[in-house]
This record gives sequence, structure tokens and C-alpha cells, in this order.
Amino acid sequence: MNTEPLFLTDAYLRDATGKVVSHTPEGGIVVDQTNFYATGGGQPGDSGQITWQGGAMKIATCIKGEGALILVPAEPTALPAVGTQVTQTLDWERRHRMMRVHTLLHLLSVVIPLPVTGGAIAADKGRLDFMMETPPEDKAAIETELNRLIEANFAVTDAWITAAELDANPDLVKTMSVKPPTGAGIVRLVRIGDETTQIDLQPCGGTHIERTGEIGAIRLGKIEKKGKINRRVYVHLAD
Repeated sequence: MNTEPLFLTDAYLRDATGKVVSHTPEGGIVVDQTNFYATGGGQPGDSGQITWQGGAMKIATCIKGEGALILVPAEPTALPAVGTQVTQTLDWERRHRMMRVHTLLHLLSVVIPLPVTGGAIAADKGRLDFMMETPPEDKAAIETELNRLIEANFAVTDAWITAAELDANPDLVKTMSVKPPTGAGIVRLVRIGDETTQIDLQPCGGTHIERTGEIGAIRLGKIEKKGKINRRVYVHLAD
């Protein structure tokens, strides 16, 4: 990839430098490295701003392009020239809330151990779609268990394995709801808990908080029927 995704190694990097390497025909900006998460996996791209000597620009989102990550300006304006050094600053409050929601959805997939058919993340809530024929008998129990896992303050870490290692370890695949794409030759795994207290391990390219306690107060939202065997479960940040 022409853009180094700094958010994969440091999700708390609020500011980062970068060099403009190209412009897209649509008016986007490609930099050699970025801390802006690009839309994918149900998580929206980051917003914020970039500044450079003599200029500044609001960024509405970040998207994936052909071999690169593209910063999308909030409004049409003159772009920094190719070769310009820029400073990229996240809308940190929005990003951090989505990190909390994303990690909360991982916990939801633990509390409801059913196949996941879809999901979405926002700055105040998230949802997962489950293969679930009948609604849960005790919604309060789901919320109670989510709060227990949050309060346990499990560590959230990641590691990389090769596609060959994934194929050679079928037991590992059983811990994942979906086998990830392996076209890049490597797979990022996100673990909640350590090797002795692990409660979740699944492939994920999103941004997460460092410990579950950082999620804070939450509430379980509505559960909607979506088709014959699918139900959509919402969770909300309470602050």
C-alpha cells in the first residue's frame, strides 16, 4: 500500500505528519502515511483537519483507494501540492467514541455467541446482526454481562499472523466468526484478555481502546427482527 496506516499500530495517535504523494481526480489527497482510519468493516472513516505552511483544510472522511488511503476534503478547495509536508489532526472525541463502540461490539459478540451477519459503528452507538431465530428471553441479562466484561477491565491487544499460519492452525479459525480475507498475506487478530484469560480473538482491522474499562457506561438498545432468521441488536454509549 502507498499509504502507511499508522492507526493500526497506534490507535491513540491524534496528530501525525505526512507527505502529499498524489491527488485523486475527485479532489482527494493521498499521503505517504496517515493516522486517519479509512472507512471499512462497519467503521466510518475519521474526520479532522490537515495543516501545512500557509494553509489548512478540514477533512470530512478517509476512504480506501487503489493501493492507498485517501483524505477527502470537507469542501472543494485548493489542495496542498504534491510533496507538501502536512500535519494531520483527528477529531479525537469522535474517533475515541468509535473506538469504545467498536470494542463494545466485540464484547457483544461474546455475550451473544451466534454467527454475525453484519454490523455498523457510530460515535454514540453500534449494532450487530446475528443469525437469531427467536429473540433473547432476558435482555437485562445481556446488559448485565456486558457491564461485567467492561468492569473486568480486560486488556485489548493485537497481533499479526500470516495467511499460511492461519491455514495451518484450524483450531484458531474456530475462535473466529468469519475467516478473514488473506490476499495481503497477513491477518491482524484482536484479542480481549490475555492468553490465560482470553475471552475473544477475532480478525479485525479497526481501532480499539486499550482496556475494556475505557468503554465506560453503556446500555442495551432495541432488538429488531431483520428477515426470517436475523435480529439486529443495538448497544449505546451512556455518556
